[in-house]
Amino acid sequence: MPTSPTLDLQSRIAAAKTAVRGESELLHRHFGAVESNWKRDGSRVTAVDLAISENIFRALAAAFPEDQFFSEELTDSGRTIPVTARFSWILDPIDGTNNYAAGIAHCAIALALLEHGRPVYGVIYDLSRRTLIHGGPGLGVFDGDRVAHVKREAPSRQSFIGFHSPSDKRFAPHAQNVAAEFKIRGLGSSTLHLAYVAVGIFDGTVDHNVKVWDIAAAVPLVEAGGGEVVFLNGPVFPLTQFDLRMGRIFYVAGSAAMVARLQEILEPC
Repeated sequence: MPTSPTLDLQSRIAAAKTAVRGESELLHRHFGAVESNWKRDGSRVTAVDLAISENIFRALAAAFPEDQFFSEELTDSGRTIPVTARFSWILDPIDGTNNYAAGIAHCAIALALLEHGRPVYGVIYDLSRRTLIHGGPGLGVFDGDRVAHVKREAPSRQSFIGFHSPSDKRFAPHAQNVAAEFKIRGLGSSTLHLAYVAVGIFDGTVDHNVKVWDIAAAVPLVEAGGGEVVFLNGPVFPLTQFDLRMGRIFYVAGSAAMVARLQEILEPC
């Protein structure tokens, strides 16, 4: 059963939902009609990414000045930033910017609240379904107004698995192994892949390409929905430092049975 959050947590959850909802109109207004540029790391950015990041953090910092705020769109100083505050926030203002700029609807605003470096609540606005997904461990996960959970069915050939082509082609055989057992879906948004696991749209997901801002908001959703996220190339949380130049994260997620099966079929590669 969901528990009642502390007042400190409750006030931040309410502010997070308000802040993300407040940017949805801007997200829709410029969908498919905004110019974009390319950053040093080869990722895409638009003026809407920057505006959403600035707007959300301005609102949250006014309410919680003692917190730390980390965004994919921070100025890259080339240095890591220690995570020292009790509460910190990680924002991906538009996960799926390539889709957004091209007019493909699978993209999202993803805001994570961390306590002592661990994600305790996530708020995601899914543009494609015009839905706010939110939740955290012990507090439940909500797909709009619907109480949701991770799929409980056993893995089968009918299971949907979110999968993106690995940027490191040494992992290309994983695609063949996953496709041999499951139905693959690639949306172009790692946030939505993981969030869709949390709310029971996907059965599981495998990703080799993500950074912490791509998944921080969705990890607590999966845990709240009764699922697991297993990191295969080293622990991610508790987050002790924020680094825009961090390496890519490799993980699997789903029910306990799905995670075990995904690990089993990936291991030979």
